[in-house]
Amino acid sequence: MLFDTHCHLDVSRFPEGADAVLKRARAAGVRAVVDVGVGGNERSLAAVELARQRSDVLASVGIDPHEAGSCDSERWNLVESLAVEPEVVAIGETGLDYFYHHSPQALQRQAFARQIALARSTRKPLIIHTRQAAVDTIEILTAERAEDVGGVFHCFTADTALARAALNLGFMVSFSGILTFDSDACLAEAARFVPNDQLVVETDSPYLSPVPVRKLRPCEPAFVAHTATYLAKLRGTPFDEFCALTTANACRLFRVALDKFECE
Repeated sequence: MLFDTHCHLDVSRFPEGADAVLKRARAAGVRAVVDVGVGGNERSLAAVELARQRSDVLASVGIDPHEAGSCDSERWNLVESLAVEPEVVAIGETGLDYFYHHSPQALQRQAFARQIALARSTRKPLIIHTRQAAVDTIEILTAERAEDVGGVFHCFTADTALARAALNLGFMVSFSGILTFDSDACLAEAARFVPNDQLVVETDSPYLSPVPVRKLRPCEPAFVAHTATYLAKLRGTPFDEFCALTTANACRLFRVALDKFECE
């Protein structure tokens, strides 16, 4: 059993529909996914509706760093109203991205802090996006007491120092297909460093197809099996054991029972 802790089942990327995508995922051993509802009201609503329809789909809602500079009161009101729904198991992805410049950094920080407050008020974990913003990310998480709810650093691409800081705040660390690309010694070291009980995997589909399906577009939840295979080997863990421990971690992270997915 595998759990894709982060995907975007956007119909514009998967015109055949989510059911077909999830059927392929199940054939690959993936029993559950989190559809991350960021990027606008339509996407947030779609993620929650899909989670209402399917027991193998969970939803998150949030305002990602790239839309932090353009979201208005209507957008905030929708995210905050959806956040309390039972199908929504996390807030995000939210955080900071100083690599791209789609939103001013000051507005990113404001949106990030506001969503940490939302996570604390709803008692739901955070899904963290951070790129070239490690210091500010940790500072804001600490100042806003994000350790009260925890969460996950998704699509981790940094070094052991940031992994240690995330772990010290009680967060989990998630690895995507990027880990399987041409070797990055610092990332591989971080992937070995994260302890068994704070480790999960994801696709971030429709992006970042892993080796050996790197050339296939779009990426989809079924491909998490390739990342899991690579990471299990990197850590010297038998594959079945790796699947069991990362799925158990994901269920604990999102506060759902494993048996919710076993009979789907």
